Amino acid sequence: MKSNGASPSMRSPMATSAHFALPLLALSSLLFPLAAPDPRITEAGLLCGNSTAAVNRSVVPNFIAVMRAISDDVTDRRWGNSSLVSPPAVMYGLAQCHGDLIETDCLLCFAESRTRIPRCLPNFGRLYLDGCFLRYDGYDFYNETVDPTHDMLNCSANSTVPTERATEFSERVDRVLRNVSADAVRSGGFAVAGEDGVGGAAGVYALAQCWSTLDAGSCRVCLENATAKARSCPGAEARAMNTGCFLRYSTAKFYSVSVGGGSSRVRNTVAIASSAAAATSLILIGAYIGYKKYSKEKLVQNSIMRLPASVSKSSLYFKYETLEKATDFFHDSRKLGQGGAGSVYKGILPDGKVVAVKRLVFNTRQWVDDFFNEVNLINGIQHKNLVRLLGCSIEGPESLLVYEYLPNRSLDQVLFINDASHVLTWEERLHIITGTAEGLAYLHGGCGVKIIHRDIKTSNILLDENLTAKIADFGLARCIAPDKSHLSTGIAGTLGYMAPEYLVRGQLTEKADVYAFGVLVLEILSGRKSSIFAQGSGSVLQSVWKHYKLNNLAACVDPALRGKFPIPEASGVLQISLLCTQASMELRPTMSRVVEMLRYKDRAIPQPKQPPFLNASVLSDESSSRSSYTQTWLSTQLTASEASSSMTGSPRTNGRRVIQASELR
Repeated sequence: MKSNGASPSMRSPMATSAHFALPLLALSSLLFPLAAPDPRITEAGLLCGNSTAAVNRSVVPNFIAVMRAISDDVTDRRWGNSSLVSPPAVMYGLAQCHGDLIETDCLLCFAESRTRIPRCLPNFGRLYLDGCFLRYDGYDFYNETVDPTHDMLNCSANSTVPTERATEFSERVDRVLRNVSADAVRSGGFAVAGEDGVGGAAGVYALAQCWSTLDAGSCRVCLENATAKARSCPGAEARAMNTGCFLRYSTAKFYSVSVGGGSSRVRNTVAIASSAAAATSLILIGAYIGYKKYSKEKLVQNSIMRLPASVSKSSLYFKYETLEKATDFFHDSRKLGQGGAGSVYKGILPDGKVVAVKRLVFNTRQWVDDFFNEVNLINGIQHKNLVRLLGCSIEGPESLLVYEYLPNRSLDQVLFINDASHVLTWEERLHIITGTAEGLAYLHGGCGVKIIHRDIKTSNILLDENLTAKIADFGLARCIAPDKSHLSTGIAGTLGYMAPEYLVRGQLTEKADVYAFGVLVLEILSGRKSSIFAQGSGSVLQSVWKHYKLNNLAACVDPALRGKFPIPEASGVLQISLLCTQASMELRPTMSRVVEMLRYKDRAIPQPKQPPFLNASVLSDESSSRSSYTQTWLSTQLTASEASSSMTGSPRTNGRRVIQASELR
């Protein structure tokens, strides 16, 4: 590792520095009023590389190492750069806060940028927030000033400047930008300048920041280019984001340094503030040493606090580096599967234990809810038909979940692979169906709470060495309080497995899992993948219902079994699946009742009513009229079915938009 920044100084123990911190901070707050906190984390611009070349598997670990080194420098001096220069592992990184941010806001801004920029992985990226900058790339860019191909200009869409004073405003913008750029070059790379509004005229305020890797001449070149760009903006605000600098002006005073009448007064204010800060730093040196260590620990603790205590304080908490090495740095050869929530890799821990590592990349804010939801729910429950959580990690650019390793992978990989070496027998299929039913019955009440999985499908049913079914992926699961009959929630899941009342009303009960289980059983027994986009013979559900009406359910069983199955038993299980997929949730059995019907062959199986047949033409949204027709059709199906069962469902919510397949996980 090569770091161009100074090494962090030796730190005193936390207890010693904290002893002096509070009284010194109290004294300093009397002498120097603290600035109002504002880390300015609004995203001004993000640029990700678009390389189509093969991704080097060291990109992610290199990113982690470089970010860790930069983090130390930012804590010490508010900016940092670091590099890995041993081919093929080459990466350069740079981060810098704008000069007016107080230390706490600088750390917050850097932490936010480090969370957002992994959206670019595995390509390179640069991120401009209003308070800081972060970039990583595969070459030494530290002395770059401008890049016509990638530099950005962000002009305000709305102008608050009166048309009759546009010329006057333009002149003021030009003057302030010239002043702030010149001041920044003279003062070492940062300056603010402004003119307050007079007589109804809008004020103009500007900030200029060059990255500390540039010399004065390069800073001047960069800011002159940025000034020329910003002048072309007609609105009340503009941001010029160059490779080597950042320039912003606005009619609102957005920076932390006070501005009175012009740039000269700004310089005096900055000088006074700098002198005060220097004096204060001598007084607060003890508190500062303690604060640096505390702030680093706090960033980790804030995340860990959201985990159950039994995870964060036990052997269930893994180090990121341990899991990284266990999966051979997430090499493709270790990949077990890919889902909407992330990828799963085979890992071998230092003690030889084989595990499955689920990797969630920080590409959306949704990962936070899914990750902690899964840890909180699955950590507290154990059942032979639920995948066992072994631990987790929240370090690095991804959050990781560690599960027991199941050698037969997921059900879809066994069931729908044409050249599969092993065709599931009737006994194996029934074993998988019964195990899944028992796992769901446990979730729906056997564990002491009511947990709704929301995403039961073949890819979320894993198989151990004995082909025992294990329900996995609890990222979308929701827990219902004992005194609640249902939840009203946003629609999430997989199209084709979602119950009609959930699609139409957003009404979530355990019967949504029952519906998905019914579809799952149809897939297992028929060997066909359920799809609302099926053509010709229609969906699996339609086909099974047609054969049920003809009293010929055995014809639906997977031809790969070559007739080696008990016809009465197979017909009974298919009839149970039709019961589970009734349009009215009141007509569907509970999962505990399903388990009884599967276990005890002498139990009577009720006659099902026609299920709802959802297909692509019904669920398309080509026009508003078609969308209205879709909801009306689904609602009619529900209403008719509920009326036929002499039961009253919950009132229908009008105006709910039909969701598209591309919007669903």
